[in-house]
Amino acid sequence: MRAFVIGNVALDETYSISALPEPGVSIFGAQASRDLGGKGCNQAIVMARCGLPTTLAATIGSDDRATTIREALAEEPLTADLIEANGVASDLSIILTTPDGENSVITTRSAASAFTPGRVAHSLRLAEAGDLLVLQGNLAEAATRTALELARHKSMLTAFNPSPLQPWFANLWPLVDMAFLNQSEAVALTRETGHAAGQCLIQQGVRTVVLTLGKEGSMLVTADTACNVSAVTAPAVDTTGAGDCFMGTALASAMLRGSALDHRALQDAARASAITVSRRGTRLAFPTVDEMKEILSA
Repeated sequence: MRAFVIGNVALDETYSISALPEPGVSIFGAQASRDLGGKGCNQAIVMARCGLPTTLAATIGSDDRATTIREALAEEPLTADLIEANGVASDLSIILTTPDGENSVITTRSAASAFTPGRVAHSLRLAEAGDLLVLQGNLAEAATRTALELARHKSMLTAFNPSPLQPWFANLWPLVDMAFLNQSEAVALTRETGHAAGQCLIQQGVRTVVLTLGKEGSMLVTADTACNVSAVTAPAVDTTGAGDCFMGTALASAMLRGSALDHRALQDAARASAITVSRRGTRLAFPTVDEMKEILSA
């Protein structure tokens, strides 16, 4: 089986600051890193490093950022299906990190918004029954719905990370097999927390819900069962990309074993994301291919 990630790719510029600024206040910062990013790109890289055959479909501009993106993706064990859109700039993420490892992210979406339904159909032309579609909240509503409907028509599995939050997500849940979201996203979407939030999404059509709970670990919710998985303790240097690493690893762990999402998948994801938060950056912080082999074989 193959994973098709249809999402965004961006350049991440990470700046270290002492604390998040108050409105109207100027502060000093230092650039910590500049590398590939974007939620779609992050999840695709993680799954590919796990050994799951992965195609990343994303829209880029025709600028210097696009050249850097192409060169960086060529270093990863995935297939890059990059669509060049005229008249738009490749997307950029500005990441502010504080000494306690927390972060705030500002992401442009000009290139991601240029991903049309027609381009989505072209990117999924080779997908087959049993393949996996992975989506996030960066694309426009029409492109996202088209991808999910095509996946359902082709009997693919679908995984959706509803981030950044959009007001039209509620219309998509019947097309989603697996939803990954954090506690704040769960509250925004359901007005519930924990198991109740998971059950709310199940009632709206999702088959399996994974809630990431930070230091409290994670929770897997289905219509019949729920289980908690503890977090793996690690020094929090930079939490950027940790959620993407968790989702990518959990999906790859399950798919490579021919299994539904389970306790083992979330345990593997917890170990991988613990490595990520202990390092600075995004792509450079993800576990390497060798580290992923060790995690998935333990």
